[in-house]
Amino acid sequence: MRFVKIDSLKPGMRLARPVYSRNGILLYDRNSKINESGIASIRNFGLMGMFILEPAEPVPPMTQADIDFERFQTMNVYAIKQELELIVAKETLSKTQFIVADIIQNYGHLQDKINFSQDLRTKEDHIFRHTLSVAMLCAMISHRLNTAPIDQMKVVTAAVIHELGKILYISENPDSGGEAPDTPESYMTKGFNLIETLYADSPDIKRICLQAHGGKEKPNPNAVLGAKILLVANAYDRMTAMQTAGEPASEVTAIRTLLHENIYDKKIVDALIDSVNILSCGITVELNNHEKALVLAENKDDIFRPTILTFKDNSIVDLSDWHNRDMEITDVQKTMDNRYVFDVATITQCGFESEIPEFVEAPASD
Repeated sequence: MRFVKIDSLKPGMRLARPVYSRNGILLYDRNSKINESGIASIRNFGLMGMFILEPAEPVPPMTQADIDFERFQTMNVYAIKQELELIVAKETLSKTQFIVADIIQNYGHLQDKINFSQDLRTKEDHIFRHTLSVAMLCAMISHRLNTAPIDQMKVVTAAVIHELGKILYISENPDSGGEAPDTPESYMTKGFNLIETLYADSPDIKRICLQAHGGKEKPNPNAVLGAKILLVANAYDRMTAMQTAGEPASEVTAIRTLLHENIYDKKIVDALIDSVNILSCGITVELNNHEKALVLAENKDDIFRPTILTFKDNSIVDLSDWHNRDMEITDVQKTMDNRYVFDVATITQCGFESEIPEFVEAPASD
């Protein structure tokens, strides 16, 4: 699987991921062959391109949760964009509470980990996709921490509106490029003041945003729990998000960074680890001895020391065993290709504890 920019798309290419309309209607299923009219439609959506399968590559397996995740993101990123632009233009709330409720309903009560897959972000929608991802992560993390419903609502609300300062800056400086990585602090202050006006009866919302923003530079032991959650979710998404420039960090690298930098609360990072798949069954990894291996079973006590199958000699190695302490995972294999279907059922029959995902069969190519 590879990402192909819109100008390089050719008729006959097969889509690796489903494409939805802003209303959540399936437009093109995975494994669909695109034609000239399809390419024109994709260009009209404002997308930079699509994930395309290689000619001989099988369709990557997806669970229903993976498919629902793609649909939810497509629908809600536009809802967030409309709401935040309205807030900046008219300094009033419209559908924020409904957006927050929808995020919590879908991702604030999950019992299992999910694949938090990232999509490519353009300069035009970067902030809105980032906002949605952070809000979803905050919903999941707060659930793992068993926070009270009112506190979960506050942190997800804060996540939805925490970038108002950047959106204010972009609205007044359209030539900034959209991402506004170096937004002047004066605009961030304007954003926080606007949040205070919007939520005059709930000062915790501004407090969460303000403390999370300040916590990027140095640890704040007095920060409220919501600010600590927002800080971790914000950092994780920024590190792992696919962007037009530069390579994103892997989930492994991102989690290691969060665990080793003292500005992030370990309890919050652990809740993030319990929410998303990092080194789950079927992931290909690189080892510190320059070999590659396949994860057979996740280690719930230490995600960095799972049971693996080495490619060199097909040996099974339990990295949690003290005798294998010198062997470490350095990173996941940096490839988006998926030419195998991992038989989790067989691994489970061999005595390794692995959850068997229910994959949804992809339609045959047209």
